[in-house]
Amino acid sequence: MSTLVWRPVTEADLPALHHLAACCLERDGGLPHLAGEPMLRRYFLSGPGIIGTDETGDAVAAASVFRDGSGHRTATGLVHPSSRGLGHGHALFAFCREQSGGALLRVAVETSSPEWEEMVAELGLVQTFAEHVMRHDLVDVPRVKRPEGLTSARWTPETAPLFHDAYRRSFADRPGFPDPPLEEWVADVSAEEGFRPSASRVVLDADGVPVGFVNLIDDWVDQVGVVPAWRGHGLGAHLVARSLRALRKAGCEQVWLTVNVDNPAHDLYLRLGFRDAGLRARYEETVR
Repeated sequence: MSTLVWRPVTEADLPALHHLAACCLERDGGLPHLAGEPMLRRYFLSGPGIIGTDETGDAVAAASVFRDGSGHRTATGLVHPSSRGLGHGHALFAFCREQSGGALLRVAVETSSPEWEEMVAELGLVQTFAEHVMRHDLVDVPRVKRPEGLTSARWTPETAPLFHDAYRRSFADRPGFPDPPLEEWVADVSAEEGFRPSASRVVLDADGVPVGFVNLIDDWVDQVGVVPAWRGHGLGAHLVARSLRALRKAGCEQVWLTVNVDNPAHDLYLRLGFRDAGLRARYEETVR
């Protein structure tokens, strides 16, 4: 059993949580938003949480159980890279199980590690989702010509429905596609802090029908999609390459995106100069 001092997480622990998350991201990669205050609050301060400090008072482990968007109890946790292999991860998971009220847990992991992957098998967790976090350093930005016969338009109140149409037809064939209505989707995209409407693009064919789109938020390629009939024609590569140049001109020093581990677009992004920068995933308990 660990020799840490365990206590409930409080508001005053935000700086320590930030440092802990930053150290894990530096070692293992993953979703950089994890070290930001909004995600730390959602993950560690919206439900019962625990934090472990060493003999110097430094926080080296933390976990909590919060409600995800669908209301399920979801566990998350972090262990400092220098303090792994000492039983802290198992202590955190035992706490989360105690807080679950007997329900089978879901687990959210925004920065994965070899130590965590070993625990997954021991704990009997099943991975339900995983995606690569990818980063482009913008040193060498490729140019990919837009396919002939297509035009593009930036996001405006007038073109937003075209973006939504492109979004629906690009992703409708994916399992579990949520298919939000126009007004809801447009409102959600527009409300994102850092949304870049002037740099986002929808692509139209000769008849004005949307065939692809890309939405940009801060230094992220947030969503990029191509309708099935236009896949394999270089449109996706064009949209991403154009976005890289636009974000570099806007002053970004790097660009991020995420892509599902079984999505063949991963190879495309590698060819465009992105590099894998960690993994984020979701897991579920099936038995206890």
